[in-house]
Amino acid sequence: MKKYVIYSGILITGLFLGRLFFGNSSSNETKHHSTEMVSENQMWTCSMHPQIMQAEAGDCPICGMDLIPVEGGAEGLSPNQFKLSKNAMALANIQTSIVGNGAIGSNTIKLSGKISENEDANVTQASYFSGRIEQLYISSVGEEVRKGQLLATLYSPELFSAQQELITASSLKKSQPALYNAVRNKLKLWKISDRQINQIESSGKVIQNFPIYATVSGTVSEKLAEQGDYVKQGQAILKITHLNVVWALFDVYENQIELFQKGQDITITTNAYPNKTFKKKVDFIHPMMNPKTRTVDLRVALNNRNGEFKTGMFVEGIIENTSSDLQQKLSIPASSVLWTGKRSVVYLKTTPHEPVFEMREVVLGKQMGEHYEVVEGLKQGDEIVTNGTFSVDASAQLQGKKSMMNKDGGKTTTGHEGHRMDKMTEKIDFKSPSQKSFQPVIDSYIGLKDALIQSDSLSASSKSDSFRKALENIPLNQREQTHNHWSVLNETAKGINKNASLAHQRKQFKMISNQLIEMVRNVDTWNDKLFVQFCPMADNNTGAFWISREDQILNPYFGDMMLNCGSVEEIIIH
Repeated sequence: MKKYVIYSGILITGLFLGRLFFGNSSSNETKHHSTEMVSENQMWTCSMHPQIMQAEAGDCPICGMDLIPVEGGAEGLSPNQFKLSKNAMALANIQTSIVGNGAIGSNTIKLSGKISENEDANVTQASYFSGRIEQLYISSVGEEVRKGQLLATLYSPELFSAQQELITASSLKKSQPALYNAVRNKLKLWKISDRQINQIESSGKVIQNFPIYATVSGTVSEKLAEQGDYVKQGQAILKITHLNVVWALFDVYENQIELFQKGQDITITTNAYPNKTFKKKVDFIHPMMNPKTRTVDLRVALNNRNGEFKTGMFVEGIIENTSSDLQQKLSIPASSVLWTGKRSVVYLKTTPHEPVFEMREVVLGKQMGEHYEVVEGLKQGDEIVTNGTFSVDASAQLQGKKSMMNKDGGKTTTGHEGHRMDKMTEKIDFKSPSQKSFQPVIDSYIGLKDALIQSDSLSASSKSDSFRKALENIPLNQREQTHNHWSVLNETAKGINKNASLAHQRKQFKMISNQLIEMVRNVDTWNDKLFVQFCPMADNNTGAFWISREDQILNPYFGDMMLNCGSVEEIIIH
């Protein structure tokens, strides 16, 4: 019995010692195996180029910065939700706001326009008889004329004969008064004054070069004939206009027409007088739409006795919309919306205290200044991304979530060094010859980009005008199909003018580039190779894209300061 007790003691002691020496080893193996599994699943990215995803630590293949671990924590998210790191949020300057009624500025509508002559005050100075202009006393457009001022002299064979008839008839006026009166009335029909007729009759001499006097006072706005020209009866020689009252003509887009009415208060500002405002009322809204620009003219009459306004001057109008119906509707900033084909999308922050986002398609109504009316897709209290939307969309694409580029979700494929090669799911049917009219848009855009590379503000202004003209030459049906893109491009290009600073021009160029990239991606038939390039340092480190025909990086956002900063993000070939 004693022997069994000793054996049992030895067995228990052995088990205790085995657990003591080998138990920790097993636990350590388990922990080590678990650590290896976590390490295997860990992905690394670049804080400046979040499209870079690698399975191990190292340097960013684009900028050379140390890669950082991608934060986990995606547990509990729905299939279409994704989470951003705090670092990525800060670097992309992502900002959000709460959707609500009557957002500040949502009822303020801004319009762009220019000063035009008052057509109601235009007078055409015509010749009342046929003849040759022997002398023209107006040398250039812009000259001031007074009523009764000598404008030109004409030689007229018909008038010459009529004067001779008057001299002959004057000697027979007692015996043939009817003939005499008929000859005088004939001259009066040619706007010859009684004083001039009496002068011819009393002197008995024919006026060979007959004078033409101004019938009104004003400014010569157009010369319609030159010295030596032969003009017919009733043909215009000069166009004279009163500039004491001028018109400010504003472009109103089709989806904004019902927001305006005659008599509304409008505040007008100009680049020429930045610290001065002019408070007026809407004078007239044109009943016919311009088929090229799809806009209607809104007119405001301006007192110009002091000559402050010059025809062709750019102006901006601000109208406070007081419609109670519109105040009932939700509005969101234009910066929060991304457009792709017919779809408009925003990014919803789904968790109040966590950077978790999800794409949401919305239906937009009218544009009110820098805000859009929301018809469907959002409700009061929703939190949406209002700054850095494009960066959030890029993160959604990289994580295979629903995005502007892929409404059904799914992983994107990457090319060399992580360059994105995504394709949009909705195509614009740009068939030839529409493609031929779209090609000048790209050509003029490239010219604008080159001007900004050279940091040439005046050249950029000129190239922007060419860009807008190319946009207006796109066929009407194609402009309607891409209305959101086309409208933003056309309106934004107005901001790249000779009065704008280079920094402002580059901000406008960023918006143009974003819209144009989406249009180019969406063209079915395309005979071009374009490189979408990206600089993470542009626009105060929020990053900016642009299009180039070469893979060489020439940065339009910095010029010589950081000429080669950036990388090729995508190659577009159709």
